[in-house]
Amino acid sequence: MVMPMAAEWTAERARALPDDGKRYEVLDGVLAVTPAPGWKHQHVVFALARQLDAYLRVNRLGRAIMAPADVEFSPTRLLEPDVFAIRDVLGRPAMDFGEVRHLLLAAEVLSPGTARHDRITKRRIYIEEGVGEYWIVDADARTIERWRPGQDRPEMIDATLRWEPAPSVPPLDLDVEALFAEALDT
Repeated sequence: MVMPMAAEWTAERARALPDDGKRYEVLDGVLAVTPAPGWKHQHVVFALARQLDAYLRVNRLGRAIMAPADVEFSPTRLLEPDVFAIRDVLGRPAMDFGEVRHLLLAAEVLSPGTARHDRITKRRIYIEEGVGEYWIVDADARTIERWRPGQDRPEMIDATLRWEPAPSVPPLDLDVEALFAEALDT
């Protein structure tokens, strides 16, 4: 469950909190605290990150990163996407968000306690920050909601998701059914 704490939190204040296994994010100055995710969630996160990372590396675009990893858009916007994609920096992997400052993609795998923040607050922030695409991954429904800047409604994808992060490389055709089968059925 996400519990809003005190208003006017900053990334710096959140980083000073104890390392207690909880996820601390700052959503427009509000501290959001969530417990560690469950294993089902993590199986999906790992399967998605692995496929994205393989695609990004083969095409020499960048890397996929999994939580825990901070993405600090501003002092009052510190997020920790479950999976995100970034470009390499001068032909090498970035070592922190300060080197890239832009996400090609952010993905959140829904958990009962995070669904509202993932679908409303974080979606708005990712879109406002110019993230190329935002995916909300629903392991129970075995679907991915794809949001892009300028859209009023998501695309609901349960078969093949075509991601085109750069015009100079072939797209990734992500088999959504196979992703969930790999993560949850084997």
